[in-house]
Amino acid sequence: MPEPRPRSDRPNRSNHQVELLQGTAEFFPALIAAMDAAVSDIQLETYIFDCTGSGASVAEALVRAAARGVRVHLVVDGFGTAALPASWRQAFEQAGVRLQVYSPLGPLGLLLPRRWRRLHRKLCVVDGQVLFCGGINVLDDFHDPNHGMLAAPRLDFAVRVQGSLVGQASEAMEQLWWQLKAGQDARRRRLGLALADWRAARLAKLKGRHAERASRGMRAIFLLRDNVHHRTHIERSYRRAIARARHEVIIANAYFIPGGRLRRALKHAARRGVRVQLLLQGRYEYFMQYHAARPVYGALLAAGVEIYEYEPSFLHAKVAVIDAHGARPWATVGSSNLDPLSLLLAREANVVVKDAAFARQLRQRLARAMADAGRPLDPQAYARRPWRERLLDRMAFGLMRAALWVTGKRY
Repeated sequence: MPEPRPRSDRPNRSNHQVELLQGTAEFFPALIAAMDAAVSDIQLETYIFDCTGSGASVAEALVRAAARGVRVHLVVDGFGTAALPASWRQAFEQAGVRLQVYSPLGPLGLLLPRRWRRLHRKLCVVDGQVLFCGGINVLDDFHDPNHGMLAAPRLDFAVRVQGSLVGQASEAMEQLWWQLKAGQDARRRRLGLALADWRAARLAKLKGRHAERASRGMRAIFLLRDNVHHRTHIERSYRRAIARARHEVIIANAYFIPGGRLRRALKHAARRGVRVQLLLQGRYEYFMQYHAARPVYGALLAAGVEIYEYEPSFLHAKVAVIDAHGARPWATVGSSNLDPLSLLLAREANVVVKDAAFARQLRQRLARAMADAGRPLDPQAYARRPWRERLLDRMAFGLMRAALWVTGKRY
């Protein structure tokens, strides 16, 4: 039978408290402090779990918590996370850290389109009381698994949240844990255990629905994207906020290939006098993400959208702020890129905050990044870029459309 999920006896707070965290320099200390204070349980999900550099400090915090009796559940993605070193696997096992791998690739790897559905959200809930959500992996900001050491840290953000929406995140993570456990037990022909796991997942789902009803009307909202019940929640939240914008839209996004409806929302906002600024990836990281994004720039620039490319290091942020100084401020921090993988295939999680002070703080950091490290794209220069570059852009965009056709998705 599945073990009961332990609960902290500390009361939930009725009003949300949301703290912005930039980079691992701010995120890791806050995360580790919460883990070291844990009394009952830690739930952690991440796309990349890498113990190089400062990533090891998070792994050590998990080991310390499990060794003192805290229930620790860790879920990592089977593509984003390489096999953990034997020393860390042994340390986790000895301390009692329980690890699940989401959708291991198997012998055919990504040749199977169903393997393109990844766990991309980055969530941690401690004692059911504190939530961390954002775009930051368990990965040192100066280390990249594919590119080695970086001269400057990644630009990325997360939030630390207290309030009723923490329960929503916790139950969503609990549900996924038992679904994965059920699948594992079924594959091992432990059918009795698999049935008990599915019952636990069903119970977590019902609790999550109750938490969602209870938290409506609060100034912070937890949004999920999955392939069943929450297929379009994050994208629709973006489109609605952009449609209501009156003064300013600022988006920082690592892999920016918006679909037709989102592109139209941005162009319409710019044409009605809203200042629309995009801070996007300027450094080459992956062929598809780099080149497939560029064919959409031309129409946006022609509509008056300002595009800045971030160049000091990799931009990994997935954040936006709208009308920070207006009557209806809106901001979001999360894991969802504005591209087909995030908006059509991956599990994602974002927190939306409707608070003037928070929106202004995020706006200040993005404005500084654009002013100090963003290279503005000139529409005329963009139109005259070399034909070889334009050919690669069109090839990548065509390959992306073909891949979507294989999955049966329209974007």
